[in-house]
Amino acid sequence: MISVFDYGAGNMQSVQNTLGAIGAQFTVVRNAAGLRGAEKIILPGVGHFGQMMRALDDLDVRHTLVERIRAGVPFLGICMGLQGLFASSEEAPEERGLAIYPGVVRRFQGVERIPHMGWNRIEPQRETRLLREAGDEPYVYFAHSYYCPLVPATAATCDYITPYTAILEDKNVYGVQFHPEKSGAIGLRIVRNFVEA
Repeated sequence: MISVFDYGAGNMQSVQNTLGAIGAQFTVVRNAAGLRGAEKIILPGVGHFGQMMRALDDLDVRHTLVERIRAGVPFLGICMGLQGLFASSEEAPEERGLAIYPGVVRRFQGVERIPHMGWNRIEPQRETRLLREAGDEPYVYFAHSYYCPLVPATAATCDYITPYTAILEDKNVYGVQFHPEKSGAIGLRIVRNFVEA
């Protein structure tokens, strides 16, 4: 059973609708006990890095979440759920990330529009399960002002102002900066690929 963790993020219903559209069995969990029983975990996220990390701490799930990821439970972080895997963010430097990966999530700087909103192409850097049958030039929907650094686990990039991690894939850990739940047929395929991985 897939457990979707609800810490109060605004895109919960969209993620549930996407899972329902592909016929995936899932449950919504809100505590450490729910995470401990999960066969797979999805952490959706929108909004503010500090708000998300404080919510995870207030719900007392930080340790359990890290423990389950390190134990090999398949995990998918969406948007802020990906950013939370890093050590910290310029958006809330006083708050610690989950620190599964080193590095700082930084704010875009440049003359282009910020936030990065709308459809953009992602560039696979190596074979990735999430992009199986997603086409040669996948376009997906982004909505963010902060971006994740390039790390060895980066599987696909997007170039908006600067190249950054669009998909992270590392054994059981998956993360996407874009919103698959708003990315049409390609988004459905990406979520299905995680469900079937």
